[in-house]
Amino acid sequence: MSFSRFLRVISFVLLASVALSCKSGKITDTPRIVNIINFIRYTEPRSAEPLEDVLYQTVVSQAEDLRSKNLIGTYLLQYDALIYPPYQELLKEEKARGCEIGAWWEITQPHVEAAGMTWRGRFPWDWHAHVDFSVGYNQAEREKLVDVYMEKFKEIFGEYPKSVGSWFIDAGTLEYLYEKYSIEASCMCKDQVGTDGYTLWGGYWNGAFYPSRVNGYMPAQTLEGEIPVPVFRMLGSDPIYQYEATVGGGVQSVESLEPVYQGGGGNPVWIDWFFRMFTKEPHMGYNYVQVGQENSFTWAQMAKGFVTQTARLEEMAGRGEVRIETLLQTARWFKEKYPVTPPTSVITTEDTRKNGLKTLWFNSRNWRANILWDSKGLKFRDIHLFDESLRSEYRDHPDTLPVFRYETLPLVDGCLWSSSDNKAGLRLVAPGFVGGDPVFNSDDVCQTIVWPSAEGKGKFIIKLTENDARIESKGVGDWCFELTTVPGISLPFVEITSSSITASAQGREYGIVMSDGSVEDLRKEDPGKVFRLVPSQKGVIRFSFTLKAPSQGK
Repeated sequence: MSFSRFLRVISFVLLASVALSCKSGKITDTPRIVNIINFIRYTEPRSAEPLEDVLYQTVVSQAEDLRSKNLIGTYLLQYDALIYPPYQELLKEEKARGCEIGAWWEITQPHVEAAGMTWRGRFPWDWHAHVDFSVGYNQAEREKLVDVYMEKFKEIFGEYPKSVGSWFIDAGTLEYLYEKYSIEASCMCKDQVGTDGYTLWGGYWNGAFYPSRVNGYMPAQTLEGEIPVPVFRMLGSDPIYQYEATVGGGVQSVESLEPVYQGGGGNPVWIDWFFRMFTKEPHMGYNYVQVGQENSFTWAQMAKGFVTQTARLEEMAGRGEVRIETLLQTARWFKEKYPVTPPTSVITTEDTRKNGLKTLWFNSRNWRANILWDSKGLKFRDIHLFDESLRSEYRDHPDTLPVFRYETLPLVDGCLWSSSDNKAGLRLVAPGFVGGDPVFNSDDVCQTIVWPSAEGKGKFIIKLTENDARIESKGVGDWCFELTTVPGISLPFVEITSSSITASAQGREYGIVMSDGSVEDLRKEDPGKVFRLVPSQKGVIRFSFTLKAPSQGK
């Protein structure tokens, strides 16, 4: 065992021992970390006009803006941009002043042909998934593409890149990049359904995770099962509205910090709200966001939002509210601090649309959850489980379609199990209870939410750890949680008993086991209801998660 791996094992053991309890103390170090990542394409075939010079000038403008504010960033290059001399000259200057230069892993015609293969795309850069992303190539082809890129990069910049990002990189490619070229950081797209032809749904929602060796989207649970390269979620999703940006499985719109979107990161009011939420709310662990934009959108479209965001970052950094780092710097900090994927949270108690919504995202190596407060009260809008042994279909076989899909294991899905007028969720049913403002506290292993009655006559206490969830009432009458969905949709539940729920998806059985409280099966009573969680006589619901090992050969 190498010394570095020995240290990671020791850190993991210490972390696991701490995680056995859920304390009430507050965390003392909750950094807010920002990566300014601009990724670069040489061409844009979706335009009727040639844009190569426009795309180059966009990166020039981005670099000039960062220089003027003394901000550092990370630039990630597609192969077609990597071999273009003007980009090389510009980015060598940026590297000299402390910026990071890395790889952007979308595949182009020059890249494929340099690897001695035949290009299958419609254009020199084709956004269709089976030619644009590494999932569209078999493992031998993936490795050829890696070798060609790395040698060209080293020829130009004198060293191999340490960061390789993409909307998505498959596990086989990522592991090869780590094992042969010692990359230390990666980044990938936010959660989305169908946007640009690909779906990434149910994963570690924000910040970084260590992916499974057999599934690049699935957080690993163990040191042995993980690729030890932290993968950071990009784009700065709206914690309230991105999740339901088209419900029921339609193609989602974008509610994010990307500066080209005038309803989000291009709007100064929205930008101020996002950064206020980012810096002021009591997040668990750390908070992370990626700022920046691909040059395909051009400077004319992104300039207003981009310049506004970097101006705010300059101010916040000056006040010590954020750390602005390269992707590599953040990855090295993360890897030193966390031997396995940590529990974290994202909280917002302010609704930009004035609908009175509040939300919390909880993430860990075992599961994620989203709690939403709305006019009807409180519900778990999302619960997904993670299983590092769930092998992606693309791990061994290339994608042959212009789309791809990665998902985890759903227990509650308030997007895909909903319609526009019937939102699914595991909702608290507590007749007569009117809640006030939730209060959030956390330590290194436990996110605690106290939701008091508006009249001060009772409260609920919710505690989330990487292993379980606990809900307790004090001074409240009858209550329970009920899962409701759109009637008639396909759901994963195969067995509901008084003490457990079993579901099945992607060849895996998984579910929850009650250690306090009980379960009632509602499927025969109402086509829109699934199950009810009932508290014990102590007024407690507590459940942990189960994963059934796959049968041999599956």
